[in-house]
Amino acid sequence: MTDFFKGIDAVKYEGPDSDSELCYRHYDANEIVMGKRMEDHLRFAVAYWHSFAWEGGDPFGGRTFDRPWFGSTMDKAKLKADVAFDMFKIIGQPYFCFHDADMRPEGDNFAESTRNLEEMVDYIGTKMEAAETKLLWGTANLFSHRRFMSGAATNPDPEVFAYSAATIKTCMDATLKLGGENYVLWGGREGYETLLNTDLKQERTQAGRMLQMAVDYKHKIGFKGAILIEPKPQEPTKHQYDYDVATVYGFLKEFGLENEVQMNIEQGHAILAGHSFEHELAMAAALGIFGSIDMNRNDYQSGWDTDQFPNNVPEIALAYYEVIKAGGFKTGGTNFDAKLRRQSLDPVDLIAGHVGAMDVCALGFKKAAALFEDGKLEQERNARYAGWNEPEAKKMLEGDHSLESIEEYVRGGDVNPEPRSGKQERLENLVNRFM
Repeated sequence: MTDFFKGIDAVKYEGPDSDSELCYRHYDANEIVMGKRMEDHLRFAVAYWHSFAWEGGDPFGGRTFDRPWFGSTMDKAKLKADVAFDMFKIIGQPYFCFHDADMRPEGDNFAESTRNLEEMVDYIGTKMEAAETKLLWGTANLFSHRRFMSGAATNPDPEVFAYSAATIKTCMDATLKLGGENYVLWGGREGYETLLNTDLKQERTQAGRMLQMAVDYKHKIGFKGAILIEPKPQEPTKHQYDYDVATVYGFLKEFGLENEVQMNIEQGHAILAGHSFEHELAMAAALGIFGSIDMNRNDYQSGWDTDQFPNNVPEIALAYYEVIKAGGFKTGGTNFDAKLRRQSLDPVDLIAGHVGAMDVCALGFKKAAALFEDGKLEQERNARYAGWNEPEAKKMLEGDHSLESIEEYVRGGDVNPEPRSGKQERLENLVNRFM
């Protein structure tokens, strides 16, 4: 191991009564919940970018972190990987996620950047052989470099489109080689700042073609994981095309990809879109495109993406309730797209952030599982819609009725419905019994 986390022991499960600063009180990887190990339910992952590449800057100030791996050489990149796998071992992390730019230095051209990526993939692959940490998903950073200032797939310059397509190809190759279980597309700058210089139809066509090519390449190389899109409504652009789950679904339908692509849903992005996290999860499940989650939290007083570690157990429980209802994760998991506050400088802070997040997620998941197994909430939901099981109601949905025949049914039966309570307060009280 490197010296970066020197003196920090492997984090263990000690139970809810422990007063240790670094321990799991609720996350026991081997605890059986709903017939499956906790680790296999939650499938936690560390975000390589926030944990090891982010320098602690913000719009009003530069770097605050002083990490020994910061730099633009391959030796620094390999040290970064060494420290990352040290942390994975300390916290017992089953997965990680990456962008290409997180792992390798930027080259002078595409060929050099690709060589750097391939060398780092080989280096990390060797480390993975000796570790218990796997790759949940890979992705391409198509937003940080100035060449992407006007987008990647949606850029008005065809050469930027081509560069982006080639980068996606190399990142899909890297993900496949490292045994990744998904590949994510986040349109960091796929949007616009002003309509004065934007052709919406043209950019939408470009984005659709790029996604079609990614799906085609997935099948060509035999990648068995899911292709995931991560919605976000704005930031860094004023308006982003992948605004929310429902918007992305319409896009997928337009290009015939609704059976090929799933969603990677982030809590913070859901809040920016004016939704709750559980709304986006439920919508994805209802549309048949739920895949994976980025777990974090936003500051509700801020209008931007703060990417803080999750700490609200009831909110997390409601989110995991929707995950459970959707059948749980298949190839997806819980990626901590979360970063330290720029004043949290110590190595132990990085460990503590992840330990706390894993613990509150475990507690939230167990509460969600208890609520689901209790069954009363679903019984109430089913009772509310029970009338649709009646013969005449089925005919209305199945196309056996027209507006004219329904009018005859209403007139003939003197249908005069009375409102029924939605029972919201009682259902909220039911849920709170488990929180």
